[in-house]
Amino acid sequence: MRRFTKSVAVLAAALTITTLGAGVASAGEDSGGKAVLRYTEHGIPHIVAKDFAGLGYGYGFAAATDNVCELANIYLTVSAQRSKYFGPDGGGYPSLSDAESNLHSDLFFQRINDSGVVDRLVAQPAPQGPRPEVRQLVSGYVQGFNAYLARTGRAGISDPACRGAGWVRPITEQDFYRHFYAIAITGGQGVATESLFTAPPSGPAPAPGTAEQLAGQVRKALDGGGLGSNGIAIGADGTAAGQGSVLLGNPHYPWQAGRRFWQSQLTIPGRFDVAGASLLGMPFVQIGHTADAAWTHTVATPVTFGLFEVPLQPGDPTTYLVDGKPEKMTSRAVTVQVRQADGSVKPVSQTFWATRYGPVMGDFQGIPLPWTTKSAYALRDANATNMRGLNTWFELDQARSTGDIVRALSRTQGVPWVNTIATDRAGNALYADIQVVPHVTDELAKVCSTPTGQETFAQVGLAILDGSKSSCQWGSDPGAIEPGIFAPSRLPQQQRRDYELNTNDSAWLANAKAPITGYPHIVGDIGTERSPRTREALLTAERGGFTTDSMKKMLFADHSLFAELTAADLAKLCASFPGGQAPSSSGPVPVGPACDALAGWDRTYTLDTRGSLLFQRFAMRLGEVKRFSVPFDPKAPLTTPNTLNVTDAGVQKAFGDALVELRTAGLPPDARLRDGQAVTRNGERIPIHGAQGFLGVLNVMTPVWDPAHGNVEVAHGSSYIQVVGFRGRACPDSSTLLTYSQSANPESPYFSDQTKLYSGGEWVRERFCEADILRDPALRIVVLR
Repeated sequence: MRRFTKSVAVLAAALTITTLGAGVASAGEDSGGKAVLRYTEHGIPHIVAKDFAGLGYGYGFAAATDNVCELANIYLTVSAQRSKYFGPDGGGYPSLSDAESNLHSDLFFQRINDSGVVDRLVAQPAPQGPRPEVRQLVSGYVQGFNAYLARTGRAGISDPACRGAGWVRPITEQDFYRHFYAIAITGGQGVATESLFTAPPSGPAPAPGTAEQLAGQVRKALDGGGLGSNGIAIGADGTAAGQGSVLLGNPHYPWQAGRRFWQSQLTIPGRFDVAGASLLGMPFVQIGHTADAAWTHTVATPVTFGLFEVPLQPGDPTTYLVDGKPEKMTSRAVTVQVRQADGSVKPVSQTFWATRYGPVMGDFQGIPLPWTTKSAYALRDANATNMRGLNTWFELDQARSTGDIVRALSRTQGVPWVNTIATDRAGNALYADIQVVPHVTDELAKVCSTPTGQETFAQVGLAILDGSKSSCQWGSDPGAIEPGIFAPSRLPQQQRRDYELNTNDSAWLANAKAPITGYPHIVGDIGTERSPRTREALLTAERGGFTTDSMKKMLFADHSLFAELTAADLAKLCASFPGGQAPSSSGPVPVGPACDALAGWDRTYTLDTRGSLLFQRFAMRLGEVKRFSVPFDPKAPLTTPNTLNVTDAGVQKAFGDALVELRTAGLPPDARLRDGQAVTRNGERIPIHGAQGFLGVLNVMTPVWDPAHGNVEVAHGSSYIQVVGFRGRACPDSSTLLTYSQSANPESPYFSDQTKLYSGGEWVRERFCEADILRDPALRIVVLR
């Protein structure tokens, strides 16, 4: 393994896509993976190889260069060895499960590993297992990661997070597939991790909650875990003259750990060419574009798992009844190695129980689901057999049209919990919620739901079915790739020439002019109130006349619909308080300059706005308070609800509490947003614009509030952002930004460079076509042999 850095002056003249392909083909025939990495501004690699193994090799090497510690942490987690190195406590690794400790994370993943499910899925031929090209990509990726590690050694890793750490190791293909499987089950078993730590009853059953309480708790538990997104596809009829189509891809993901995106371009000359970003460790593009089509994903509303309540045989809590016949639960004793306080390592075991439907579970994130002497609950995850998503993204990476995208989604049926929004050069806009959804029809839910399940299904789409009847199992469709899920034809999809969009609400108003109806309730609701962020997106899309530049300006305008609807009323309320004193939980508090700041505020979350930070803290304090005095009207979904409910005591106290909160943090009521919202990278404070989605801001930033200093970090928000346009020229007109930058390594030059660009409202011009890549003055070329 040798690395060569060539001077740009020598190579740029000779390096065409044809000669580069030939150069890669002849470079180091003894190597299992061969690639050329061409780095443009901000450390974005354009990876070229002669085959998919080489492409994976280049990706693995480059990804490890930027994020070896995060990747090693992922592989440590899915191999169930966190407790061995870090001890049983700690917070687990929230990017891959909801385990509350390292020990529970390890036991959760060891249960999966012991079951052999990942190995069985990988062993299958396509379409259930990975297609040959995907296997080549994965093989090359593993070799590339290991080549980087062999080159540096543990001691030579520059990132202090894992320099010299014993838990950093070469990986196997099994590690990769386990990681993908963990991503696939994030919305099912991953969100219910802690619930699986249950045991047969030995005493009286706890009192269950009411159906209404359960539904409310489920709604909170299924809020996406910090995941969200905007996807806005503008077709030819919604663009300005001369602009064929425009796509905004704007996933809102965590800024830390393994759910980070990483940007690249992947090219096999004459065969494969795609640019965009993927989650760390995934050697393909998950959100991106080809020369003729662009797509993004948004977290979708279908509940991708369901519960079955099974009656138990009297006197035997591990035997359940189906159609009156007893069936024994299966048990699996799982053992992991755990580091002790004295440094020694000892085994710790846990027994998990399962039914024909899936694992037995207990309380779900505080929701009472007791295993009693009379019944137990089992979880079925629709993605429990999904390795197909690898094929899905491989096919999306070759799409030339929105039609190709629909065909890829429908043929592979591997998208685990997201919608797809797309455009193409022909001017089409697409919305498609073609993903893995449990086959629970409204009729099945009506006939088979338990009393509690009737409420949870109606409110949030969670099916809790009667497990005593085999007739109550999930159904099947002829067009489905496997039993138990809906066929693509049963799921919402729509193509138009004006726009399609999604911001994590259901499919109903993907286009306000053409509501989508007729889909099963488990997929999402119809005719219900849209979030302020959805309303902001729809109102924006309805205006039309988009270009790529106007789309970028629109996102970074940071406009708040909730503020547009209520800030003027709040300013008047502020001015009406007797003696200039607002009520708060700690007594009257002076309003000071707050009223003038709110009255003069432009309703945006740009850095120099005054009043925006106060309004943010006020909105955070509202909680369950009834915010609007004009209720939702399904006949006017874009304009209702509206008007701040200023007479409500809770609204008034929330305002006073926000004033107290700012002053405690040393911030005046009229503080600029930049004064109270920033991140610190390598000792440098970087102000951050944007705000939470519930404020109706498209450019979501969910900050971490420090009572003494204000917003000091970003938990999740805009991550990899792309604006891609197709018009007359052959090369797409595209700009990108990776808000937290390419590398998690504080020693890297690409640790915070794009974060600073984001702070300044700047974008990175994407270099997709060959001439643009070679024209980059920062071009750096690395040949891997």
